[in-house]
Amino acid sequence: MEKEIWKPGNMLYPLPVVMVSVTDRQGRHNIITVAWVGTVCTNPPMVSISVRPERYSYGILQETGEFVISLTTRRLAWAADYCGVKSGRDVDKFKELSLTPSAASRVAAPLIAESPVNLECQVGQVLPLGSHHMFLAEVVAVHADREYMDEKGKFHLEWAEPVMYSHGEYLLCGEKIGKFGYSVCRSKR
Repeated sequence: MEKEIWKPGNMLYPLPVVMVSVTDRQGRHNIITVAWVGTVCTNPPMVSISVRPERYSYGILQETGEFVISLTTRRLAWAADYCGVKSGRDVDKFKELSLTPSAASRVAAPLIAESPVNLECQVGQVLPLGSHHMFLAEVVAVHADREYMDEKGKFHLEWAEPVMYSHGEYLLCGEKIGKFGYSVCRSKR
């Protein structure tokens, strides 16, 4: 296979599409779509989001040290895109998009009720990295919508049709091709 060499860049795709909600000290909510998000640690459960300092939500994140990550689905893709291109300085995104802010259990920032999974997060550290600053946060509560649980209580995110982001495009997740450890399991014949 012949490959081209490109200039250095972020080619780690696809990424989950997430909406991050925050609440300022005056109780005003905002939603920002974040592409730079990831799992950092299992124990304690930690995630990271990276936000440009000029973004409206950046100051709120700095001030409060907390946020909620909400996973995005096919039904929420339009809202996620809107929250990524419109500023909370100019519009109340919850109101404009008819999204439901729902009370979180451990942080002041609201859950987006329409999302199948919400992660309540408390910031432990902010790392200035260049164009973005990384907020390392502990996940202090997880909310999973019962609509996506089977009769045994197993959660099926795939039923919600989660959305991925790759090179400026939103994509649905593909078909299941295996599960963790399948490469070393003996096949049953």
